[in-house]
Amino acid sequence: MRIVKIPNRIPGRIPNRSPIMVFLSVVGLAVLLAAALFLVSCGSDSDSDGDMAAAEGACADCHNPGTELTGRATAWADSVHGTGTAYVRAASADCAGCHSGGAFSAMMAAGIQNPEDVEMGDPNPTRQDCRACHQIHETYSEADWALETTAAVPLYAFTDVTYDGGEGNLCATCHQPRRAFPEATDGMVEVDSTHWGTHHGPMTAMLLGVGGAGDVTGSTGPHYSMVEDTCVTCHLGDDASHTFLPNVAACVTCHSDAEDFDIGGVQTEVQGMLDHLQAALMAAGLLDEEGGIVVGTYPEAQAAALWNWIYVGTEDKSEGVHNPSYAKALLQAGLDALPEVPAPAPAEEAPAAH
Repeated sequence: MRIVKIPNRIPGRIPNRSPIMVFLSVVGLAVLLAAALFLVSCGSDSDSDGDMAAAEGACADCHNPGTELTGRATAWADSVHGTGTAYVRAASADCAGCHSGGAFSAMMAAGIQNPEDVEMGDPNPTRQDCRACHQIHETYSEADWALETTAAVPLYAFTDVTYDGGEGNLCATCHQPRRAFPEATDGMVEVDSTHWGTHHGPMTAMLLGVGGAGDVTGSTGPHYSMVEDTCVTCHLGDDASHTFLPNVAACVTCHSDAEDFDIGGVQTEVQGMLDHLQAALMAAGLLDEEGGIVVGTYPEAQAAALWNWIYVGTEDKSEGVHNPSYAKALLQAGLDALPEVPAPAPAEEAPAAH
């Protein structure tokens, strides 16, 4: 009797396979199904409690053939926020909240306003990218361009000082002094580091007219009291430039004849005062011949002059634009506190480019 072997491949059925092959087939099917569901949810209504946008074509609100997203990303890549190695400082806890974009987002999510309250460094720091400032991929719609925060910001180096500048409050969270001028002991102040001073980015304090040293009383500058959304209005402008460099086009709303930032000669005057004060600080031994800080203990008024020179010239960097009256008052107080020296000759203006 002849035995007939029945083939294992029956038309219309899946052939026998090893358990491993079956497992891989199931996994592959699951991945494809998940991808299909994601694409459907981006292109149609979603019932996932806000995890995806309900509007049809939600992903295309940002990811589309237009250049709005890519153009801003390109501009950001050339900005100070998009370049350099400042983010490396985020490995330490007291720097992470502002030096890492990811840590900044985590700080906002935790409701922390003082970066010094962050308890651990960021093991994978990032630059201050889109996710640092915007609520990216919260709803998967254009609503994700909303800012991380616009809440008023208490300046943690001072008592009872709050910055409330609209959308500029986002910037103020980090762009504020970390230190106030130290108290004198027997009329003397110790300059204990070549990095002595307010720390970088104290622009919000300058706008409010606080943060300087000595007996100078400041008041809010016009770019805080008269400009809606403060930093954002001047540094992004109507076209939302993500280089974050101010544009003269933003100035002409108030300064109709402005051709550059030296409106009314403010920048020229303040730079002249900075140069004069630098010469006086060098002559008094608080700065070396290259303009570096000389560590030591000095009379309070002289230390205040050094503090204000650092604050206005090295850290604020606007050459008085942020608060002209306050900047000039701080520099004049410094000049009055030091032995008189001749004012340096103004630097020759570079030839105009053709």
